[in-house]
Amino acid sequence: MDELKIFKALGNETRLNILLWLKNSKENFEPQIHLSIMNDFQEGVCLGSIRKKAELSQSTISGFLSVLEEAELVEIRKIGQYTYFRRNEQTIKEIAEWMKLEL
Repeated sequence: MDELKIFKALGNETRLNILLWLKNSKENFEPQIHLSIMNDFQEGVCLGSIRKKAELSQSTISGFLSVLEEAELVEIRKIGQYTYFRRNEQTIKEIAEWMKLEL
């Protein structure tokens, strides 16, 4: 876990919003039709759905998601031509524990 990368990733309002939206993906996004074949990647949301909710270009959202991935705050799964993202709950748990103990 790289705390500095995590805090940098969370320092952008849209990246933070993406993590908040993904926390309750079923409430914040339309049903993800391709996930029915991926039982091991529940709560995943395709890049297009995230782009639509954020109302930004696909390239901008891709950049934001790359930063979140590099900080290990999201997990990624490709299904055909679609890329799905979900929160990495393990990293989020670790950073919360680190903050509790160290800050």
